[in-house]
Amino acid sequence: MRPPIILESTTTFSSSYSSSSDRRLDTIAKHFLDVNDQNQMASQNITPSPTASSDSVFAHLVRAPEDPILGVTVAYNKDPSPIKLNLGVGAYRTEEGKPLVLDVVRRVERQLLNDMSRNKEYIPIVGLADFNKLSAKLIFGADSPAIQENRVTTVQGLSGTGSLRVGGEFLAKHYHQRIIYLPTPTWGNHTKVFNLAGLTVKTYRYYAPATRGLDFQGLLEDLGSAPSGSVVLLHACAHNPTGVDPTLEQWEQIRHLIRSKSLLPFFDSAYQGFASGSLDADAQPVRLFVADGGELLVAQSYAKNMGLYGERVGALSIVSKSADVSSRVESQLKLVIRPMYSSPPIHGASIVAAILKDRDLYNDWTIELKAMADRIINMRQQLFDALRARGTPGDWSHIIKQIGMFTFTGLNPEQVSILTKEYHIYLTSDGRISMAGLSSKTVPHLADAIHAVVTRVA
Repeated sequence: MRPPIILESTTTFSSSYSSSSDRRLDTIAKHFLDVNDQNQMASQNITPSPTASSDSVFAHLVRAPEDPILGVTVAYNKDPSPIKLNLGVGAYRTEEGKPLVLDVVRRVERQLLNDMSRNKEYIPIVGLADFNKLSAKLIFGADSPAIQENRVTTVQGLSGTGSLRVGGEFLAKHYHQRIIYLPTPTWGNHTKVFNLAGLTVKTYRYYAPATRGLDFQGLLEDLGSAPSGSVVLLHACAHNPTGVDPTLEQWEQIRHLIRSKSLLPFFDSAYQGFASGSLDADAQPVRLFVADGGELLVAQSYAKNMGLYGERVGALSIVSKSADVSSRVESQLKLVIRPMYSSPPIHGASIVAAILKDRDLYNDWTIELKAMADRIINMRQQLFDALRARGTPGDWSHIIKQIGMFTFTGLNPEQVSILTKEYHIYLTSDGRISMAGLSSKTVPHLADAIHAVVTRVA
């Protein structure tokens, strides 16, 4: 027979357990009460900080002006007019005036989303290996001797701008000549990027306002008088803002001059495939310089040709004389990147890599890319035809001779001001317009406005 259960001992244990728990809770509560009391007492004894005065420590700052390019969009957004037209934005627009996400990009993004093996870990300082390898092949050509001889160092950058900045800081730290020559005019951000990177910016003649074409003789004279070893910034294709490119014969003369003067070419390739519709044709100037065995830098951007503006996808490649030098260049590029942004983002580069390494995706991309380039070429022709039909004073053939996203119209700041104030057409004060911002519906409005301002103001 089992012994009876003694309730008294159970009750005693429960009381003992409860008493012990209560004591612990009392101790914890007392601790928090003490801490709160201490915090309250401390807050009563806090002396005012200098930053607690009525004036901010930043009160001396003046309001910075809007970026001359991005500020155009700011002004456009504030305009309530139903006929307003934004021709300042450097981004592709459809015939309906909408931003475009390429179909091939959407397909790859779905693939990436469904790949459960992917993670969000940091990628290496230099970026995704596949992306770097494929980017070099895209700009230099798959059969490039520089690639085959391992003389190319490629690192992933924050689009074209970030790639230029990394290249600029690398040169400021490790190149014997800290002077860089930029074409006049050039993209407005170039001067700021290279100045802040530690280089001294000088200019060479490029655009001839009288002909609205290339000042080739001025270019040769200025580069011919540049100090030996100077860096020369060259737009690979679709020069921004003018849309004026040298011919291949002129490129060959430029190459010969640069090499004979021991100048260092630094290409900015923001529009490969976006200018002519051919990736290979738009890369020809860069490949001319690689073929002679000399050294160079090139910054690439996938903002325009893949429509990945907000993903900030780009690359910096440096071609050296040997594989050994190239390896050392990469080691020093890491030391530039690490304290700047540590490592680049993964998503956009993964999209690019997936497209470039898959034959079918690559072919689909080139079809979409050519369609964008062809639409811009068509807009050039429509605007030229519209101005000619109106008998607008002047020779407007430069519109169809220039290439790429932008056209340097030749309009002066006063004419541009009238276009904006009276016709609600927004463009930069130098007369640059984005052809991608036009459509068949808006060409007549722009042509009417240009005709009116040119007729009224010389």
